[in-house]
Amino acid sequence: MTIRVLMVRKMPRLFGGMEADLLPQLVPLLEDARELAFRQPGYISGETMRNVADPYEYLVISTWKSIEDWERWFAKPERKEIEGKIDSVLGVPTEYRVYSYD
Repeated sequence: MTIRVLMVRKMPRLFGGMEADLLPQLVPLLEDARELAFRQPGYISGETMRNVADPYEYLVISTWKSIEDWERWFAKPERKEIEGKIDSVLGVPTEYRVYSYD
């Protein structure tokens, strides 16, 4: 059963527009996470969108062949390490929601 995982990431609202200072730290981590996911069994696709009403919020949608594929990826130490770094830069944890077609 194919599933979709929705991940919500929120950029901090920093005084004086300092958000851009976080991008050099954040972008390589996001690229590393995406590259690792591409190599995982069961990974189908992913996309990232920015909230029109709240430009500090991003939605990442990844599609997996099965919940088991996602759970194996979610449990991997490499993913946890990168996600921990992303959450550290953002200052808030990523929110996950898993959906199926049935």
